[in-house]
Amino acid sequence: MKICETVFWISLLVIFYTYIGYGMLLYVLVRLKECFRQTPPPPLPADCMLPELTLFITAYNEEDVVDDKMRNSLSLDYPADKLHILWITDGSNDRTNERLSHWPQATVLYQPQREGKTAALNRGIRFVTTPLVVFTDANTHLNREALREIVRAFANPKVGCVAGEKRIALQDKDNAASGGEGLYWKYESALKQLDSRLYSAVGAAGELFAIRRELYEEMPADTLLDDFILSLRIVMRGYTIAYCADAYAVENGSADMHEEEKRKVRIAAGGLQSVWRLRALLNPLRYGVFCFQYISHRVLRWSLTPVLLFLLFPLNTILIFTSNTPLLYAVIWLLQALFYFMASWGHYLSAKRIKNKILFVPYYFLSSISLFIQLKNTKNFSITYLTPSIDGFKQYRQSKTDPPTKSWGLSS
Repeated sequence: MKICETVFWISLLVIFYTYIGYGMLLYVLVRLKECFRQTPPPPLPADCMLPELTLFITAYNEEDVVDDKMRNSLSLDYPADKLHILWITDGSNDRTNERLSHWPQATVLYQPQREGKTAALNRGIRFVTTPLVVFTDANTHLNREALREIVRAFANPKVGCVAGEKRIALQDKDNAASGGEGLYWKYESALKQLDSRLYSAVGAAGELFAIRRELYEEMPADTLLDDFILSLRIVMRGYTIAYCADAYAVENGSADMHEEEKRKVRIAAGGLQSVWRLRALLNPLRYGVFCFQYISHRVLRWSLTPVLLFLLFPLNTILIFTSNTPLLYAVIWLLQALFYFMASWGHYLSAKRIKNKILFVPYYFLSSISLFIQLKNTKNFSITYLTPSIDGFKQYRQSKTDPPTKSWGLSS
């Protein structure tokens, strides 16, 4: 039973480190670093010093949000003659293109075929001539100062990518998805800020991030987490990702846990795919501090820890009856049982659309983790190529954006 106990305590330690311990350690390391060296933020650049930039938006059948997005984009505090707005609307068969035709400030690239969001990014970037590119989603609103804050971060020549903050809009009655998602992103934002202060943020969210145009690398068309892969490839070239909390994108949370589950399936598959495709970053001799950050913040979450979490309960049960300290293991077992009960009750309340964020958090957390386990056991996931099958992720592909050919305001 010594082996069982050893596995149990190692599992518990890894789980704690992944979700809580890393944040605590990161905080201590940042404070130690800043005791010896603090870099004051550069001043906001004057209008005459601002570079031209492109606001890059991919959209599929977004007729309901196009006008709001354009109004928001044009209200940003950035010189109009230096701001280019590029939409990629491939495959859209609603009134998205018709609505955009009423906005002369927008350049629209369109082709009837849908080839996926990554293909759209690869195609659309060829039309970008500005030194900076800001990627954002059609259904998000940026704060007025977002673009100036992003440009300020690029004053550091070592910064190749700037990650904005994702915020979930407050609703009158949050469900489990939006309630849990909002709390998750607050915690995730805090971690990203600490990561950035230590050395580099570990990835960027597609709702709002920016890169230097010359650092864009084309990605395979089957890439699921294009924002993550793109930003970390920039790190592999020796640059860092700055986190900018003063540039943020606001969007509504997932409508319900079914919608959230579809999103998590993509992230689960994309996480495993990313770990494989970015495996060079696992070399501590080459990537040093960032390797430590990458493993702690992402790799453990997307690979080992979900499996250990589901092993913990049966191991705990066995140890109650076989160890020399049954009382200790019984207390830990009861704490786990309480957590799972809260998650189950959160599921019930979610089905009834009753608001209770305390119970929504464990439900949201466990539903996210369980998807990794399901994915690792599904036949829809190819271990050879670490890419999802067409059937397994067809629904996701049909709900996102893609590439261009026909254009208004820009010829190919």
